[in-house]
Amino acid sequence: MTTISRKVFRKVAEQFSGIATADGDGVKLTRIIGSPQINFLDPFLLLDCFESDDKNDYIGGFPAHPHRGFETVTYLLNGRMRHKDNAGHEGLIESGGVQWMTAAKGIIHSEMPEQEEGLLKGFQLWVNLPAAAKMSPPKYQEFPPESTPLECRDDGTQIRVISGRTNQGTVGPVVNHYTYPTYLDVSLPAETTFEQSLPEAHNAFIYVIEGDVRVMSDGDDGADAANQQLTAKTLGVLTHGDELLVTAGSDGARFLLIAGKPLQEPIARGGPFVMNTKAEVLQAFEDFNQGNF
Repeated sequence: MTTISRKVFRKVAEQFSGIATADGDGVKLTRIIGSPQINFLDPFLLLDCFESDDKNDYIGGFPAHPHRGFETVTYLLNGRMRHKDNAGHEGLIESGGVQWMTAAKGIIHSEMPEQEEGLLKGFQLWVNLPAAAKMSPPKYQEFPPESTPLECRDDGTQIRVISGRTNQGTVGPVVNHYTYPTYLDVSLPAETTFEQSLPEAHNAFIYVIEGDVRVMSDGDDGADAANQQLTAKTLGVLTHGDELLVTAGSDGARFLLIAGKPLQEPIARGGPFVMNTKAEVLQAFEDFNQGNF
């Protein structure tokens, strides 16, 4: 007898709106993950959204600061960000482009906004590293917008693919063999449905940038629909499953879909350092203070 496996559709388990805060030299932002609402979602440690058309909200940028033990992912929707580090690396992140920086054993860098028609909007995601990789050499994966594929479907759907593979086969340029992430920027016309396969055990979330969406099951009868509705500037943590089905509302929608393999390791934080034990965090501070980054 042949057994037909049935898709397990993901649903919204929890919703969060994030909290307003500031970082760097007074950059105003919304902290979506890494807040009292949701401390982390393994392997994701932090998600910030910075968005303003007032240069005073962001022009101070993020002057030189250290990191150890994890990866930072900067993805821009509008504007530009100039990056420099203490090893002589310099780059410019542009709208539609991404920088996936593996800080690992330690790096000191600055991230400074450069105005483009007065608007800056983007995200920074922190992705944890396993203990075995935390003290590996730093490295970068940087891709301009022309190197981050934009999948355009017949129904008007557009998907910017940073990492992972869409159901139609478009593959993102970022390769990560620690957490095997999926990072998609999805734009849907009104009432359009989007389906995406995900590894069943990966933790995943949606962050709605514009419009609203409803997370559905195959043959959804509308039951419990209110809990599955996500509005703009809302994070939806998803249940486990191997398939995601999302339908945009009457005004269309744009959202990030991000997923990754949980590391299931102890997490010890200390400002810009994320290790497995408090002793390792204290060592990171000592190394930094002694100029060993």
